Amino acid sequence: MAEEQGRVLLEGVVGSTAYGLAHAGSDVDRLGVYAAPTERLFGLHRPGESVVTTAPDRTLHEAAKWCRLALSANPTASELVWLPEDGYLTRTALGEELIGIRRSFLSARAVRNAYLGYATQQFRKLVAKEARDDGPGAVPPARLAKHARHLLRLLEQGVHLHRTGELRVRVDDPARLRADGERIAARPGEAEALLAAAEEAFSSPGVLPAAPDERPAEAWLVRVRLTVLDGWRCAPGGTAEEALARSQ
Repeated sequence: MAEEQGRVLLEGVVGSTAYGLAHAGSDVDRLGVYAAPTERLFGLHRPGESVVTTAPDRTLHEAAKWCRLALSANPTASELVWLPEDGYLTRTALGEELIGIRRSFLSARAVRNAYLGYATQQFRKLVAKEARDDGPGAVPPARLAKHARHLLRLLEQGVHLHRTGELRVRVDDPARLRADGERIAARPGEAEALLAAAEEAFSSPGVLPAAPDERPAEAWLVRVRLTVLDGWRCAPGGTAEEALARSQ
């Protein structure tokens, strides 16, 4: 359990629930960031950097790993710090600080590569031979529609992020996206024009810097390590500096 390895700093509900695309049978996906005990980082064998469970569906990344994922604009990791207020399950003072520096992780190249890259992966799944076969090993239509929805969502989110510097987690019109997903799943060739349009949009000037600013993430990680080393248990409220003062 992650609680045995460290302390959860920030956790929220992501995936289809956060996008507004969940249905009665949808899983509730949880994503979080935890801090490993600082003393365990000094030894010969470093602790693992992720904890994944299926009951509930929960993925927790160690603080340094999450920062690396966010600096590469990983879509799933990034959405954790852009959730609506009611999307969080755990939100400590250090988690609040992480939300506060979320824009410093962004860069034009990383956003383009990540969102366009993951959308292209979904397209390849749609046009793969097994996706078009009618035999026993055929991909179920519902799975194809899910790939198509992911493709559409990633393109919309990525282009909006490139143009505005804001990651919009919840889709504007879930019903439209579901309908478009069904259409693209049936006629995946139509997605090629969408991918080309997104690539053109990413090639146009946006608001994101050429490179991320790693300094806030580095400073935040140092505060996390010092705070955990000094024994503060990340209680909600207050600042890291206040917690450090209390622990002395």
